[in-house]
Amino acid sequence: MDHCKSQVRVSGSGERRQAGQTSESLRGEEESGEGRGLREAAAAGMATAARFLRRTLRASEPASQLLSISYRSIVGRAAYTTRGIIDVGQLTPKSHPELLADEEITPGITSEEYISRRKRLLDVLPEKSLAIIASADQQMMTDVVPYSFRQNGDYLYITGCTQPGGVAVLSKETGLCMFMPDKHKEDVLWEGQTAGVEAAVDFFKADKAFPLSEMKKILPEMIEQSKMVYHNAKASTSSYRNFDAFCRASLNNKVKDLTRYTDELRWIKSKSEIKLMRESASIVSQSLLQTMLLSRTHREESQLAAKIEYECKMRGAQRMAFHPVVGGGANGSVIHYSRNDKKIKTGDLLLMDVGCEYHGYLSDLTRTWPPCGRFSAAQEELYSLILETNKECIKLCKPGASIGEIHRHSVKMLISGFQELGVIGKGKSIQYNYLNPTAIGHSLGMDIHDSTTLSKNRLLEPGVIITIEPGIYIPPVPILNEDAPDRYRGIGIRIEDDVLITESGHEVLTASVPKEISHLTTLMNMGGGSSTAEAHEPRAACS
Repeated sequence: MDHCKSQVRVSGSGERRQAGQTSESLRGEEESGEGRGLREAAAAGMATAARFLRRTLRASEPASQLLSISYRSIVGRAAYTTRGIIDVGQLTPKSHPELLADEEITPGITSEEYISRRKRLLDVLPEKSLAIIASADQQMMTDVVPYSFRQNGDYLYITGCTQPGGVAVLSKETGLCMFMPDKHKEDVLWEGQTAGVEAAVDFFKADKAFPLSEMKKILPEMIEQSKMVYHNAKASTSSYRNFDAFCRASLNNKVKDLTRYTDELRWIKSKSEIKLMRESASIVSQSLLQTMLLSRTHREESQLAAKIEYECKMRGAQRMAFHPVVGGGANGSVIHYSRNDKKIKTGDLLLMDVGCEYHGYLSDLTRTWPPCGRFSAAQEELYSLILETNKECIKLCKPGASIGEIHRHSVKMLISGFQELGVIGKGKSIQYNYLNPTAIGHSLGMDIHDSTTLSKNRLLEPGVIITIEPGIYIPPVPILNEDAPDRYRGIGIRIEDDVLITESGHEVLTASVPKEISHLTTLMNMGGGSSTAEAHEPRAACS
């Protein structure tokens, strides 16, 4: 549908007249029967396309809405959306009505919710405070080639703007004031349209807006009139930090990091945020399942990394949440393995840690399995322990518990289990940290490690989303004086799920992805097709 829209948008007035004449002639032809044939053929084509999409796409709410409308309404919508649309550099309800409802600034989040977030932030800041929230800067791959842009979480949370270069200033006295990047015609030629001052007020609902070039005249006075200045200190921009007024405030200890306040706001997700995160988890879960099936016959880590990204984006994700970890064999024992350039050997386990971003909200999922369809005895012993720890820790996820409490429980379980298996000796529990230096989990949201300034002992509440991810990482040769039997060497295992805390306990958002040993082995040994040769193809790859 977007392709059709773009064709109509770029056509000239002569082409539009021609299109109008064609429509008139078709209406005349209907009476003779030829027009009816064309219309029926077009309708049949649309029906075929719809059936194909239903088979190949996930039955998401946006997809369901799109496929439920008629051919005539699709044409009507395309015609409607070619008029009166102002490009503000990102999705809007007029440019993408299939993704955004009226009054939404980003998919699923209304302007009312963004305004509420600003009010809540001002309510927790001390009196006469000024909050300066900078967007992320565009990072460059070379001197003229940019990387794909991802917005700073706090700036996106407060403004809804997904574009680089802006600075938002918030206070009770001024409300939201947005400084928007100055754009010239040459910039539009190279980079496309972006949001300006008008869009800041009309679309993002700022109370005031100015070009960024005027910030040096306006912001210093706002700083001087404030008792305290809070800013997102980890943002990469330096556009305001060299101002004399900001430097003086910093020297007088009047400048503080805003993160501890925004982390507090982002800790508990709203209903609309939970809906987006549930969708993000659903996308990555379905995508990993498809990748697991492919691993039976395709053993290159790079191919599986490409597969997971393809599947996520085909299901609506904008990007991966992080570079996928695709570690076969001993590579799975490297916690943040990123090379993804080896071939998985027969008999090795495969660890994949993946996540995707769905309109600003992330998922984080890990599974470990044997692509050849069988666990060795040593692999199964370690895997069973990690799986049991994963399930027991998920049971502890409920209001009133804490990540710290769950982590301590996981350490006790794993140390006891490792000692029983002889992975670490009795009285040598310090070696546990060599084999699993990670925490049991973390908060998840607009960033993979969300609300990081809050204590791990902070009590969980309904609306909080965390990960549970026990693991063990035994390198092929000792690195930190860990003493593990040779039979366990070169094994890395992690099982990670996303868990929403609810009023009555929890909901596992990634529960649809197999993790039981029997389920994994069944999945890996399933027939790939209807013929005998296809059914035995995965097994042949393991021989």
